Amino acid sequence: MLKSPAAAGVVGGVIGAALSLAAVFGAAALGAFPTPDSRIHDYLVTHPQVLVEISNRLQAQQDANEDDGRQKSVDRLGLKPFFNPRFAFVTGAASAPTTFVEFFDYNCPYCRASLPTVKNFLAAHKNDARVALIEFPIKGPQSTFASRAAIAARRQPDKYLAFHFLLMGEKELVTEEVVLANARKAGLNIERLRADMQDRSVDMAIAAAHNLAAAARVDGTPAFIVNGHAHEGALDDASLRQLLKTKT
Repeated sequence: MLKSPAAAGVVGGVIGAALSLAAVFGAAALGAFPTPDSRIHDYLVTHPQVLVEISNRLQAQQDANEDDGRQKSVDRLGLKPFFNPRFAFVTGAASAPTTFVEFFDYNCPYCRASLPTVKNFLAAHKNDARVALIEFPIKGPQSTFASRAAIAARRQPDKYLAFHFLLMGEKELVTEEVVLANARKAGLNIERLRADMQDRSVDMAIAAAHNLAAAARVDGTPAFIVNGHAHEGALDDASLRQLLKTKT
């Protein structure tokens, strides 16, 4: 899962705290300062793996707390805000029994890893799923350029998904040159695309997506909401099947 810069700083702080705690115990184990109980020193010397376990447990607890907070935020918001065509590419009937939302960045390796599962889902559920694909660029200017182009591409009918899949299927960094090359492959009119990218509504769409992500406590990519159940991180077929069974 790719974290936004702000979120990465928070997680880094938590990990740093865990490492600091590990360092304290480690210093005690090495005799760097007196311990109130020599048994602590002796235990850590003979069981150094406990320091790794402490760090892992702290990280697991942090992840669980974030997941719980994210789900509560999604529950509070409801699904309607995620299917706003002002910023999301929305397809499928509003009354569809299955709902599928993805926040993504074209330069996110975990989003790319999820692509086969996403494509298979879209192909299999054309008639019974409401889908929202939300541009959520968090990896710098090149990702933002790609998202701007993708949003602008929606103004050329029936071109967005082909363009989206081409960008998400890239193996290397999605630069401006790569974006435009894929736009041509998707059959987009490049002059019109460049003009549409300058429309203020494109910036507003990206800003709205970021605001919604903040409200939903989505701080990384990819982030999925399937049948109301939030999931951050790469998605495979097994995980998706489990989410489709879950009702919140």
